[in-house]
Amino acid sequence: MTDVSGSSESALREAICRFGRSLFERGLTPGSSGNISLRLDDGGWLVTPTNASLGFLDPARISRLDRDGRLLSGDKPTKEIPLHGALYDSRASARAIVHLHSTHAVAVSMLPEIDPRAVLPPLTPYSLMRAGAVALVPYFRPGDPAVADAIRGLAGHYSSVLLANHGPVVAGDTLEAAVFATEELEETAKLYLLLRNLNPRHLTPAQVQDLVSHFGLTLPEHGH
Repeated sequence: MTDVSGSSESALREAICRFGRSLFERGLTPGSSGNISLRLDDGGWLVTPTNASLGFLDPARISRLDRDGRLLSGDKPTKEIPLHGALYDSRASARAIVHLHSTHAVAVSMLPEIDPRAVLPPLTPYSLMRAGAVALVPYFRPGDPAVADAIRGLAGHYSSVLLANHGPVVAGDTLEAAVFATEELEETAKLYLLLRNLNPRHLTPAQVQDLVSHFGLTLPEHGH
């Protein structure tokens, strides 16, 4: 587990590169798309640079920001800083954020029937245990500071958010948790598309409540 607290900055840089390469090599974020950030103990961040492929990151060139978002070292950071900052601000427990352009999640974000308060139905237990409920926010130009207001408008109720026509952004209390939740969201989106219009069995409200009670999950009122 890649726990931010107590880990050396060098180890955290290596972890970002290792997970980024894994996501890239499995086709979850093509080209130079996607970005990863970690919030450090001093309130500053490590974040992947702009126009950088997650498959070919250099630990020494990872952007180091102070708590106010000013670049201290490394390459120019991703343009999605407002997105990451808003999710950190609204999720006090978040120590890592992963944003991808994964195909199936992006596809789901374009469908007309999607409920913005609960993008995906409860298809599997792990979709709820890893990603939780998923919110949809409207389309914003990549890097548009206005996306921050949309994220803050969710009041921290969601750790997983889908940007319309763009892709998922997921917060976790560790980098590993954020990556695993993002992968689970993508697989659930794939299942949703495969089963669309086939009237699949969803988890029942009682089954969802059992997961909530047994695993201590926190789901928004409309998340299931």
